[in-house]
Amino acid sequence: MPVHICHHTNPHPPESDPTPARPIRLVARNLQLAQNLIPHEHDWGQLTYTPQGMLQVVAEGSIWFVPPMRAIWIPPNVTHEVRTLADSQLRVIHIHADRNPFSGKHCLVLEVSRLLKELIASLEILDTPGPRENHMTQVIIDELQTAKTLPIHLPMPTDKRLKGLCEILLANPASNDTLDVLAKQVGASSRTLTRLFEQDLNMSFGTWRQQMRLARVTPLISRGLPLSQVATELGYASQSAFSAMFKKTFGESPSAFFSKK
Repeated sequence: MPVHICHHTNPHPPESDPTPARPIRLVARNLQLAQNLIPHEHDWGQLTYTPQGMLQVVAEGSIWFVPPMRAIWIPPNVTHEVRTLADSQLRVIHIHADRNPFSGKHCLVLEVSRLLKELIASLEILDTPGPRENHMTQVIIDELQTAKTLPIHLPMPTDKRLKGLCEILLANPASNDTLDVLAKQVGASSRTLTRLFEQDLNMSFGTWRQQMRLARVTPLISRGLPLSQVATELGYASQSAFSAMFKKTFGESPSAFFSKK
């Protein structure tokens, strides 16, 4: 059974709340597998990051996967739930709304640069207000604004039939069943499901299945599976076919992507 941590709607100590005088505050805690933060929201933005481990964030009707050396930006007042897929070093940066580094209102998965990694580590040591913290705050915001964004999220539908189909695929990502075959399992025509994918998720069935497989890559590789086995578990005919799809999406090979430290 998952262990849930929650102090009302804010699972973090009040002294970690950002203020205009101290717009960036760090909360560092180590969580075990399945030790989760239940859904909550707050008035400030949040950068959720793990230098070691694997996180899954549920927000905005999507599942977001956060591997090491990546982080998810969660805007102010967005309800979110944090799940651990492995023992993880959770590092959360609270950023006051007045210093919001992004103008958009949606979550983003970001590359964590080496400089940003060191700045976050330094915040753990430095917990006193003053000029040094002020300088670090500005550099952190600069680094976030120039960070590369990554498509590591999986939109989930609201329609019951479509949700049933998506859950079938999530349970068996290697399945290459056609939409006609899957439609019979959820009691809807393939034409109806095609329309629902476009209406509910703004993407085709094929695009969603590829996004789902990409989203599943991270937990599999974090378990130490070789790329050949990951390709098989995700329904690709060969490791090279899987690697080509991955590189087309992320601009680099899986081994390069997951070797960053």
